Amino acid sequence: MDVFPDFDGLGGIGDLRAVIGALLTFVLVIAVLMLIVCAIVWALATANGHHAAASKARIGAWTAIGAAVLAGGGVAWLNWLIDLGQTL
Repeated sequence: MDVFPDFDGLGGIGDLRAVIGALLTFVLVIAVLMLIVCAIVWALATANGHHAAASKARIGAWTAIGAAVLAGGGVAWLNWLIDLGQTL
């Protein structure tokens, strides 16, 4: 049994895919920039003894990593679910 969602059954699906792809790219770029800024602030704050700022920058860096992993992993997870649906 070959079960696969009919992505062409909905009008404008190509536009929706383009918008989602652009949003995914935007999220990944912002997450990488946030990671760079937070890592720099974390290093500078730690070197100068500002432990509160270093703690907040560390949380920001981990948040940026989490956002990048979720945004990038969402596509792989969705593809895995579609492939799994074909085997059921």
